[in-house]
Amino acid sequence: MILGIGSDLCDIRRIERSIERFGDRFTHRIYTQGERARSDRRAARAPSYARRFAAKEACAKALGTGLSQGVFWRDMEVVNLPSGRPTMRLTGGALARLEAMTPPGHRAIVHVSLTDDPPMAQAFVIIEAVPA
Repeated sequence: MILGIGSDLCDIRRIERSIERFGDRFTHRIYTQGERARSDRRAARAPSYARRFAAKEACAKALGTGLSQGVFWRDMEVVNLPSGRPTMRLTGGALARLEAMTPPGHRAIVHVSLTDDPPMAQAFVIIEAVPA
């Protein structure tokens, strides 16, 4: 069963300006160490960061909280499965919210779709509950 759906559209230029203006202060506030390492390895850093930003926003919407009620930016990390498919690793308040919304006897799966077509980046997140 679907527990939550979220989508977000992010202007890559906005993320690029934030990185230029605030540098590490911005990236360390929003992104986990793993996300920073992955994005900083890319020649096109800003689109990579923008896709992850959109995914975090979409995930917060799918959780039904937005960035409030104890859900913070770094509680949601875009990670890739061995196949390369993106998903989210949730910790802290985001994980607590996910656990609270998952029915007993089920486990949650977070589906993520990322794309960009400059100047925009987009993400969709679907949280699904499947029998344990």
